[in-house]
Amino acid sequence: MILWLTTFAFSIASALLPFLPIEVYIVGAGAASPGAAEAISLGIAAGAGATVGKIVWYEIARRGVDSRWAQKKLSSPKIRAGYERWVERTQGRPVYAASIMFIAASVGIPPLLVMAAVGGILKMPMWIFVPTVFVGRSLRFSLLFLGVDFALH
Repeated sequence: MILWLTTFAFSIASALLPFLPIEVYIVGAGAASPGAAEAISLGIAAGAGATVGKIVWYEIARRGVDSRWAQKKLSSPKIRAGYERWVERTQGRPVYAASIMFIAASVGIPPLLVMAAVGGILKMPMWIFVPTVFVGRSLRFSLLFLGVDFALH
C-alpha cells in the first residue's frame, strides 16, 4: 500500500513538474514490485496521479485564456489563426479531441503537458479530458511497470 501511495504522490509531482520524470521512478519502483498484478496496480496509481496533475495544468490554461495577457497575445493575427484552427478542429468533434489527447497521454507525442494546456485553452470538456488522460496514462505506466517486472523477474 505504501508503494501504491508513493507512486500516486510522485506521479502528481511529476505531472506538475516536468523535471521529475515518472519513467525513472517507475524503473526503481518496478524493481520493488513483485508480479504482474502489482505492476498493473502501480500503473493505475501512476495514471491516476498523472491525471490529477494534468488537471491542474488544464485548469490554469482554461482560466488563463481569458486573461488580459492571453487576449493581447491572441490579438496577433498569426496566433489568432492558429487558435481558431484548433478550435475549429476540436469543437463539436469529441472523438477527434479525445484521440489526440489519448495519443499524447499514452505515447507522449505531442507532450501531454502541452496538450493539457491546449485542452484547457480550447475548453475541452472535462468529461473527455479526464478519462482520456487517465486511461492513456494508466496504460502507458502499466506497460512500463510490466516491462520492468519482465526484465527483472
